[in-house]
Amino acid sequence: MLYKIIYFFHSDYSWLNVFRYITFRTILSALSSLVVVFIFGGWAINRLRAMQMRQYIREDGPPNHKDKAGTPTMGGCLILPIIMVTVFLWAELTNIYVWLTIFVIFCFGVIGFVDDYLKMLRKNSRGLSAKAKFLLQIAVALVAAITLYYYPGYDSRLNLPFLKTVTPDLGLWYIPLAIFIIVGSSNAVNLTDGLDGLAIGPIIIAFTSYLVFSYLAGNIKTASYLQIPYVAGTGELSILCGAIVGAGLGFLWYNTHPAEVFMGDVGSLPLGAVLGTVAVITKQELVLILVGGLFVFEALSVIFQVVYFKVTGGQRIFRMAPIHHHFELKGWPESKVTVRFWIIAIILALLSISTLKLR
Repeated sequence: MLYKIIYFFHSDYSWLNVFRYITFRTILSALSSLVVVFIFGGWAINRLRAMQMRQYIREDGPPNHKDKAGTPTMGGCLILPIIMVTVFLWAELTNIYVWLTIFVIFCFGVIGFVDDYLKMLRKNSRGLSAKAKFLLQIAVALVAAITLYYYPGYDSRLNLPFLKTVTPDLGLWYIPLAIFIIVGSSNAVNLTDGLDGLAIGPIIIAFTSYLVFSYLAGNIKTASYLQIPYVAGTGELSILCGAIVGAGLGFLWYNTHPAEVFMGDVGSLPLGAVLGTVAVITKQELVLILVGGLFVFEALSVIFQVVYFKVTGGQRIFRMAPIHHHFELKGWPESKVTVRFWIIAIILALLSISTLKLR
């Protein structure tokens, strides 16, 4: 809570009044996390390499991925602590939504860490079993969903994009919906993290969108003008989103092709989960389908591939799933797949922001 200490002296130095503005603290949050990742990035990569935290490449993966074997992984161990510390420095720590998102980041980070560590420890292991990982994710999401549902003043009505007067009250059914969004978002981002820079780019774009949504939903005047649900206190989540955007940009410096470090499940799982959590808190749950459309597409490609394979007795829709591997096997260079997917993510983000006026 560094900003509180600084703001304490605003009566003596009037220019310190600027620290009470969420917009200013969001900028500081993004810059702080970006600079700290730059400062410690090289050191962290060397430590991961020295600790033998190296990427294991599956035998059934694309042939050109064998060159990635030995690249340090678990880069989430670098960015997650920086995000959390940055939030503690610049956000209002009496805000329940700040603590709830930190809780989700930490718990999903632990799940991802254990999964990655087991892979490193047992070499050919796939880490935690799918069942154990899924149940742990549901447990964390359940705590977050119940906390939100019973928090005084929080609304269980569902906000439908484009339909300002249609807001069905889901009651207790809002809890399973929130769980589905948080867990689904976490795993969709995790599936996207398969190429250098592929996941972190759309993560930056998605959190930039929710930075805007958080700020607008937390401001009663703009929320009323745009006819979106007003959720008191969500403005502070823009500081969290700013921290993730800054840390993401710093990580992209090292993760761009050819990657010096990979994010690992310790990075992708919590970042996806907190994206879903912010979407739920800001009452922009369904807009996440558009904002994170790329993640949804990646996840659906895996589901369709598996179902079609079982139904047809071994036939495939795509050459390989997730879908980014399909384009790789078609001959697209890795960097072309990544940048084109970024472009799609930007287009979807712009469309999602346009829903603020189309009501």
